[in-house]
Amino acid sequence: MIATIITLVVILALAIFLISVYNRLARSRILTEEGWSGIGTFLQQRNDLIPNLVEVVKGFTGHENKTLTDVIRARNESISALTPEAQIEAAKHMSQALINFKSLTEQYPQLQANQNFLQLQSELGSIEEKISQSRRYYNGTVREYNQLRVVFPNILVANALGFKAE
Repeated sequence: MIATIITLVVILALAIFLISVYNRLARSRILTEEGWSGIGTFLQQRNDLIPNLVEVVKGFTGHENKTLTDVIRARNESISALTPEAQIEAAKHMSQALINFKSLTEQYPQLQANQNFLQLQSELGSIEEKISQSRRYYNGTVREYNQLRVVFPNILVANALGFKAE
Protein backbone atom coordinates (compact mmCIF):
# COMPACT_ATOMS: atom_id res chain seq x y z
CA MET A 1 0.00 0.00 0.00
CA ILE A 2 2.73 2.48 0.95
CA ALA A 3 4.70 1.57 -2.18
CA THR A 4 1.62 2.38 -4.30
CA ILE A 5 1.16 5.74 -2.60
CA ILE A 6 4.85 6.58 -3.04
CA THR A 7 4.65 5.58 -6.70
CA LEU A 8 1.55 7.73 -7.22
CA VAL A 9 3.21 10.71 -5.47
CA VAL A 10 6.34 10.34 -7.65
CA ILE A 11 4.22 10.07 -10.82
CA LEU A 12 2.15 13.10 -9.76
CA ALA A 13 5.32 15.12 -8.97
CA LEU A 14 6.82 14.15 -12.32
CA ALA A 15 3.61 15.13 -14.14
CA ILE A 16 3.50 18.50 -12.34
CA PHE A 17 7.17 19.07 -13.20
CA LEU A 18 6.61 18.22 -16.89
CA ILE A 19 3.55 20.44 -17.10
CA SER A 20 5.42 23.29 -15.43
CA VAL A 21 8.40 23.04 -17.81
CA TYR A 22 6.10 22.72 -20.82
CA ASN A 23 4.10 25.80 -19.79
CA ARG A 24 7.25 27.91 -19.28
CA LEU A 25 8.62 26.85 -22.66
CA ALA A 26 5.27 27.47 -24.38
CA ARG A 27 4.91 30.93 -22.81
CA SER A 28 8.43 31.85 -23.84
CA ARG A 29 7.87 30.61 -27.40
CA ILE A 30 4.65 32.64 -27.62
CA LEU A 31 6.51 35.80 -26.53
CA THR A 32 9.10 35.10 -29.22
CA GLU A 33 6.42 34.70 -31.88
CA GLU A 34 4.73 37.87 -30.63
CA GLY A 35 8.05 39.70 -30.89
CA TRP A 36 8.46 38.63 -34.50
CA SER A 37 4.89 39.65 -35.23
CA GLY A 38 5.66 43.17 -33.96
CA ILE A 39 8.58 43.43 -36.37
CA GLY A 40 6.34 42.22 -39.19
CA THR A 41 3.76 44.88 -38.41
CA PHE A 42 6.29 47.70 -38.64
CA LEU A 43 7.89 46.23 -41.77
CA GLN A 44 4.43 46.29 -43.35
CA GLN A 45 3.92 49.91 -42.32
CA ARG A 46 7.23 50.76 -43.95
CA ASN A 47 6.18 48.87 -47.09
CA ASP A 48 2.94 50.84 -47.19
CA LEU A 49 4.80 54.16 -46.89
CA ILE A 50 7.36 53.49 -49.63
CA PRO A 51 5.11 54.07 -52.69
CA ASN A 52 4.06 57.50 -51.41
CA LEU A 53 7.65 58.48 -50.75
CA VAL A 54 8.77 57.25 -54.17
CA GLU A 55 6.00 59.21 -55.89
CA VAL A 56 6.98 62.45 -54.18
CA VAL A 57 10.64 61.93 -55.04
CA LYS A 58 9.84 60.88 -58.61
CA GLY A 59 8.34 64.31 -59.22
CA PHE A 60 11.72 65.89 -58.46
CA THR A 61 14.09 63.22 -59.79
CA GLY A 62 12.26 61.71 -62.76
CA HIS A 63 15.43 60.77 -64.63
CA GLU A 64 17.00 58.81 -61.73
CA ASN A 65 14.90 55.68 -62.10
CA LYS A 66 17.43 53.04 -61.00
CA THR A 67 17.40 54.04 -57.33
CA LEU A 68 13.62 54.36 -57.30
CA THR A 69 13.26 51.01 -59.07
CA ASP A 70 15.58 49.39 -56.52
CA VAL A 71 13.44 50.72 -53.66
CA ILE A 72 10.25 49.39 -55.27
CA ARG A 73 11.92 46.03 -55.99
CA ALA A 74 13.05 45.78 -52.35
CA ARG A 75 9.53 46.68 -51.21
CA ASN A 76 8.01 43.98 -53.40
CA GLU A 77 10.53 41.45 -52.11
CA SER A 78 9.61 42.43 -48.56
CA ILE A 79 5.89 42.03 -49.25
CA SER A 80 6.33 38.58 -50.78
CA ALA A 81 8.64 37.30 -48.01
CA LEU A 82 6.64 34.80 -46.00
CA THR A 83 9.15 33.20 -43.64
CA PRO A 84 11.14 35.04 -40.97
CA GLU A 85 14.36 34.16 -42.82
CA ALA A 86 13.02 35.62 -46.09
CA GLN A 87 11.75 38.70 -44.25
CA ILE A 88 15.17 39.25 -42.66
CA GLU A 89 16.87 39.01 -46.06
CA ALA A 90 14.29 41.32 -47.64
CA ALA A 91 14.74 43.82 -44.79
CA LYS A 92 18.49 43.89 -45.49
CA HIS A 93 17.82 44.67 -49.14
CA MET A 94 15.28 47.33 -48.17
CA SER A 95 17.73 48.99 -45.78
CA GLN A 96 20.38 49.19 -48.50
CA ALA A 97 17.86 50.52 -51.02
CA LEU A 98 16.73 53.18 -48.53
CA ILE A 99 20.33 54.25 -47.91
CA ASN A 100 20.77 54.76 -51.66
CA PHE A 101 17.39 56.47 -51.79
CA LYS A 102 18.37 58.88 -49.03
CA SER A 103 21.61 59.68 -50.85
CA LEU A 104 19.61 60.46 -53.97
CA THR A 105 17.19 62.76 -52.17
CA GLU A 106 20.03 64.73 -50.58
CA GLN A 107 21.05 65.89 -54.07
CA TYR A 108 17.81 67.85 -54.51
CA PRO A 109 17.48 70.90 -52.22
CA GLN A 110 13.98 71.72 -53.49
CA LEU A 111 12.90 68.20 -52.52
CA GLN A 112 14.35 68.70 -49.05
CA ALA A 113 12.05 71.72 -48.66
CA ASN A 114 8.92 69.90 -49.87
CA GLN A 115 6.39 69.52 -47.02
CA ASN A 116 5.03 66.14 -48.23
CA PHE A 117 8.54 64.75 -48.50
CA LEU A 118 9.47 66.00 -45.04
CA GLN A 119 6.35 64.46 -43.51
CA LEU A 120 6.91 61.10 -45.24
CA GLN A 121 10.58 61.18 -44.30
CA SER A 122 9.60 61.81 -40.67
CA GLU A 123 7.11 58.92 -40.73
CA LEU A 124 9.75 56.65 -42.23
CA GLY A 125 12.21 57.62 -39.50
CA SER A 126 9.61 56.89 -36.85
CA ILE A 127 8.83 53.49 -38.37
CA GLU A 128 12.55 52.65 -38.62
CA GLU A 129 12.91 53.43 -34.89
CA LYS A 130 9.93 51.18 -34.09
CA ILE A 131 11.47 48.39 -36.20
CA SER A 132 14.71 48.79 -34.26
CA GLN A 133 12.89 48.65 -30.91
CA SER A 134 10.91 45.61 -32.03
CA ARG A 135 14.09 43.85 -33.09
CA ARG A 136 15.63 44.46 -29.67
CA TYR A 137 12.52 43.05 -28.00
CA TYR A 138 12.48 40.04 -30.34
CA ASN A 139 16.18 39.34 -29.79
CA GLY A 140 15.63 39.45 -26.03
CA THR A 141 12.71 37.04 -26.15
CA VAL A 142 14.65 34.67 -28.42
CA ARG A 143 17.62 34.77 -26.04
CA GLU A 144 15.41 34.02 -23.03
CA TYR A 145 13.56 31.23 -24.85
CA ASN A 146 16.77 29.59 -26.08
CA GLN A 147 18.34 29.81 -22.61
CA LEU A 148 15.25 28.34 -21.01
CA ARG A 149 15.17 25.58 -23.60
CA VAL A 150 18.76 24.39 -23.19
CA VAL A 151 19.17 24.27 -19.41
CA PHE A 152 18.93 20.93 -17.69
CA PRO A 153 16.40 19.36 -17.15
CA ASN A 154 14.31 21.59 -19.46
CA ILE A 155 16.28 20.38 -22.47
CA LEU A 156 14.95 16.86 -21.94
CA VAL A 157 11.36 18.08 -22.03
CA ALA A 158 12.03 20.55 -24.87
CA ASN A 159 13.58 17.89 -27.11
CA ALA A 160 10.89 15.34 -26.30
CA LEU A 161 8.10 17.82 -27.09
CA GLY A 162 9.65 19.40 -30.19
CA PHE A 163 10.69 22.80 -28.88
CA LYS A 164 13.28 23.92 -31.44
CA ALA A 165 15.85 26.69 -31.06
CA GLU A 166 14.84 30.06 -32.48
